[in-house]
Amino acid sequence: MSKQNFLNDNELVQRFISGDQNALEILIHRHKNRVFSYILLIVKKQELAEDIFQETFIKVIRSLKKGKYTDNGKFISWVLRISHNLIIDHFRKEKLKGTVSNDSFEGDLFNSQKFAEDTIEDQMVYTQILTEVKDLIQELPEDQQQVIYMRHYLDLSFKEIADLTDVSINTALGRMRYALINLRKLVEQKKLVLTKF
Repeated sequence: MSKQNFLNDNELVQRFISGDQNALEILIHRHKNRVFSYILLIVKKQELAEDIFQETFIKVIRSLKKGKYTDNGKFISWVLRISHNLIIDHFRKEKLKGTVSNDSFEGDLFNSQKFAEDTIEDQMVYTQILTEVKDLIQELPEDQQQVIYMRHYLDLSFKEIADLTDVSINTALGRMRYALINLRKLVEQKKLVLTKF
């Protein structure tokens, strides 16, 4: 393993700016799964997610070359913010065209190894619960959906969520609180049972 793999993001950014292309490859490799997962969770379409992912890193490269990176030590938050803005731009354009699709992603985003030992019936019940929870999340206001995805699916801290969505930590926490309150209300209204047993 090269010594560069042990450098932090900021050191790699500085090396790339100084002309070291390999430093950028390490950065992309280090963060690609997190960035792609974030995009896919929001856009829900593999091809679209791939396009936005590529656009994100094209913008990252251009911004770095123009000296527009100023988030000292927060490279991943900066990249996620770029991808987030590109996603918003995409949906704005789609809305203007009147062609926004609500098709759900065909893959299983909720597949988990820890349930591999369960019976087929257990797996079916679990999948049904996850589908119901996903449907409930879709009924929440967009800012509350966003905080749930970022916190529970991407495992971002509330500080990272606040930075990405350009709000205070208290606002991010408040959105999560209201999201959970609203989810509980929806579960009660629909009389759902969200347990395996």
